[in-house]
Amino acid sequence: MPATYEATLEFAQDLDRTDTLYSFRERFLFPQHNGEDVRYFCGNSLGLQPKSVSYLMDKELSDWARYGVEGHFKAGYPWFSYHHFFAERLGKIVGAGKDEVVAMNTLTVNLHMLMLSFYRPAGKRYKILMEAGAFPSDQYAVETQVRMHGYEPDDAIIEITPKSGASLIEDADIINAINEAGDSLAVVMIGGVNYYTGQFFDLENITKAAHAAGAYAGFDLAHAVGNIPLKLHDWNVDFACWCSYKYLNSGPGGVGGAYVHERHGNDPRLFRLAGWWGNEEKTRFKMQKGFVPQKGAASWQMSNAPVFNMVAHNASLDIFEKAGIQALREKSVNLTGYMEFLLRKITHLPFEIITPSEPARRGCQISMLFAEKGREVFDALTNRGIIADWREPNVVRIAPVPLYNTYEDCYRMYETMMEIE
Repeated sequence: MPATYEATLEFAQDLDRTDTLYSFRERFLFPQHNGEDVRYFCGNSLGLQPKSVSYLMDKELSDWARYGVEGHFKAGYPWFSYHHFFAERLGKIVGAGKDEVVAMNTLTVNLHMLMLSFYRPAGKRYKILMEAGAFPSDQYAVETQVRMHGYEPDDAIIEITPKSGASLIEDADIINAINEAGDSLAVVMIGGVNYYTGQFFDLENITKAAHAAGAYAGFDLAHAVGNIPLKLHDWNVDFACWCSYKYLNSGPGGVGGAYVHERHGNDPRLFRLAGWWGNEEKTRFKMQKGFVPQKGAASWQMSNAPVFNMVAHNASLDIFEKAGIQALREKSVNLTGYMEFLLRKITHLPFEIITPSEPARRGCQISMLFAEKGREVFDALTNRGIIADWREPNVVRIAPVPLYNTYEDCYRMYETMMEIE
């Protein structure tokens, strides 16, 4: 990358010409505006559809028509073992072994199931620590988990807030709160990337602090997976879950995912809800009493893999495998850096960027907090074919996704915002 950026179309186009990942955008379908592709900056909410989804879906429909029930073993991707086809590719994205991850259910379902295993309050160790302003479903899940065990959320949940006047929570404040909670703490459960600000938390050191306090460390990675390279196994994270419809481009309501560290996944004594798809595969169809968990995260499965729901996931993970998460991260840092450079040149609109500027503390999201006129700016962008994301009460979020966004996309958004009164 050049030492300095320039706010010109020619500069942006020059960067695109040398972008080794540029051609990957051709693998996606873009919504249209006045007969042209929109500038799509909403991958942090719903990723674009890979073109290969249609082919793969037709293939599954054809196998269903051809084989009927025998498709469980005779289909091109046999349905009996469908979830195994994702394991290695998914593990690379989150930094885990193939037996430590599984594609199943949806995010909040997985969060509840994992917390039933890892939130086992006893005596004075019953508290859960999370960030204030977490995505509502995380708040609801944690609230109901503590209530299920007979505790009140106001007592059992420790919420970490930004300092007065600040938008971001400092990692040091999270770690200090963990240390202060000490042996009252059962679980740390934080969103890896905050959905509102785009802040990426220091998961490695948060995990170390949780373990030092005798607690488990788990994370909701909805806005981190496919966005930031993760090293869940090396960081010694206990559990994590995520959705796949944002950066993983697997369609609305796409299959979720879960990670469980091998020391837990391979421990049959650890409580987990039992379902026949989580049972040892060799004995699954013997229909015997007594749940015998299979190895790894797959033992948290409840029911058959939703094959048609997983088709888009298969297509997208294939694209990630070809692009490489490290190459995507390198482009993401540069692309997001260019977008931030351009936005900071806009002085006539009343907003501030609340996402951290340091690349290590963010992914490819930038959140603009408006003092006023935020909704008007968002609507004006939409009407001009630029798709961003609105979050109440006053934030416009954009995500320059390295798989399909370009430097010219960033420049065109800047150009459009400069025209908005």
